[in-house]
Amino acid sequence: MIKKAYYYFFYKIYKSIEYTSDELGGKFWSDWKASLVLDVLFYFIITSLFIYYKIFFNRYIHLSESNFDIFLIIIPIILFNYFIFHHKYQWKNIVKEFDRLPREKNLLGGWIVFGIILFIIANLIFSFYLMSQIDWVQYR
Repeated sequence: MIKKAYYYFFYKIYKSIEYTSDELGGKFWSDWKASLVLDVLFYFIITSLFIYYKIFFNRYIHLSESNFDIFLIIIPIILFNYFIFHHKYQWKNIVKEFDRLPREKNLLGGWIVFGIILFIIANLIFSFYLMSQIDWVQYR
């Protein structure tokens, strides 16, 4: 179930990138662009989790001390997405599979994916806001 939802998430991002790229004249590497969007969304989630950890558990940790730690988390996600979507062009089968869904189901799924993306971005912004409030109180 989670695997299928993740595939669908990729599919909807892929389709929206295809649509906007077609409108703007840059319809190439849409599969890689969709993977990059997924990678960035994971990065946003991980960053907000680190910020929440700083706010609620350890205010004195500095998250920017070592970027190497973040790369240790991000690189497996990038490799994971590569082997799921790009190795042996599996993304083509995913797109064909979800293209067969009824239009109403795809429309509803698109709104759900859009809502999840907005939630992830709003969550990151909110975590930055909370962190700024903690830093402001801490240095007063």
